[in-house]
Amino acid sequence: MARLVIVVEKASDWSSYYPSVDVVTAMDYLREPVSADDERTHVINLCRNYKYLGTGYYVSLLGEARGHKVMPSVRTVNDLRRRSLYGLDIEDLNQKLTHFLPAGGRDTTDFGILVYFGETAYTALQDLARQVFELFPCPLLRIEFERDRVWQVSSIKPVGLHTLDDAQEDAFAEALDHFSKKLWRKPKARKRYRYDIAMLVDPNEVMPPSNKKALKSFVQAGKELGIEVDPIGKNDYQRLAEYDGLFIRETTASDNHTYRFAHRAEKEGMVVIDDPSSILRCTNKIYLNDLMVSRKLAVPKTEILYREDTKGLKEIAARLGYPLVLKIPDGSFSRGVMKVEDEQALEKAAGELFQHSALLLAQEFLYTEFDWRIGVLNREALYACKYYMSRGHWQIYNHGAKGTDKSGGFETIPVRDAPADVVKLALKATQGIGDGLYGVDIKQVEGRPVVIEVNDNPSIDAGVEDAYLGEDLYLRIMQEFLRRMERKRLGIAD
Repeated sequence: MARLVIVVEKASDWSSYYPSVDVVTAMDYLREPVSADDERTHVINLCRNYKYLGTGYYVSLLGEARGHKVMPSVRTVNDLRRRSLYGLDIEDLNQKLTHFLPAGGRDTTDFGILVYFGETAYTALQDLARQVFELFPCPLLRIEFERDRVWQVSSIKPVGLHTLDDAQEDAFAEALDHFSKKLWRKPKARKRYRYDIAMLVDPNEVMPPSNKKALKSFVQAGKELGIEVDPIGKNDYQRLAEYDGLFIRETTASDNHTYRFAHRAEKEGMVVIDDPSSILRCTNKIYLNDLMVSRKLAVPKTEILYREDTKGLKEIAARLGYPLVLKIPDGSFSRGVMKVEDEQALEKAAGELFQHSALLLAQEFLYTEFDWRIGVLNREALYACKYYMSRGHWQIYNHGAKGTDKSGGFETIPVRDAPADVVKLALKATQGIGDGLYGVDIKQVEGRPVVIEVNDNPSIDAGVEDAYLGEDLYLRIMQEFLRRMERKRLGIAD
């Protein structure tokens, strides 16, 4: 189990609480001999302040140098000094804060709350407290608000434990107990691993990027390399600091917890696949289309439709011809994609999809019996699959099929046997995105390969993508994690 250390600036700062072997003074912690012991240590730094080159600052700085996971990190301490970073846009903040103003206090122009490990006594502001804590993981924070016509965040400041009154001390103690149990409740396996990777999964996802057997194969591949791969869920956000890497194996989106996990992990200096930049770039088809066009790569003829300007539908249809395809920019697994055969169908489909997005893509319809999927990892082709269209349908996934969603067949082949121009185009398509794990979908139209999309979170299912490489597919991905974590440990930039 990880060792927990709670650092206070003076012993008297902890006088209101029961004595604990986990509590040490800052000077005792700083004077600890630097040890080569690889025991996992988590430090909660409760010094009175974190001023640059002050005692609290050095606790975080030297703790990180010793390989300890420290809260707050030096990066968080520095970020809290930069007001430009916390201009949070909370649409209903004005309404929520008005609810807490004292009777007859309409002239109130400032207000503040204390946040203990992301928790606050103000229930209606709990989501805001959590958001702030996720941005700035710090044990004790005070969020100040000010009103200039509307309420806004004016400052976010660390708070010293010694400044709390009795009621606040009770609230802090309860939050600390809850947080420390949540963060360190899971004992580590007896076997020592070189590294630990958090694998973010959702057991209830209907169409996850990896099935259960594939997830087990990732865990087994990690063990063979001395890596513990630990499945976690969206409620384990605060446990990220335990790990050396994050592997996202649930469908990503830029507006949900998967992106927050990726962003937090990157800030913590962890190895991340999918990294936040790849998520942002791949989950929006408009961005991808412009990127491919700017790099002079073959894509279907594409037009952008604007919700505020639907008069151009006929002109766009005339340029693309019927049938054509309408897409929501951030759809996945063929969702939010509609084929239209005529003007009436176009107007109806556009009306439906514009309810979900201000912009849509209209593309020429290119039918093929199958799509190529080339898996790419660190700018090298990893696997090659043919995904056949669902029977009687024009897409791989037929969400309108009765019962469960229906999908077509597949054929997995060695990369060397895939058409060279298809593989080459797939590698070019990922160059402008990053060096992560991608799945590039390509159609061959009259012998010419055309990029349909690049997926940052490609399907890797047991029995499909691993049909040729078998367990070696999972080993290669874990080996890439190992390579990157080793380089980070040695301070070598990728």
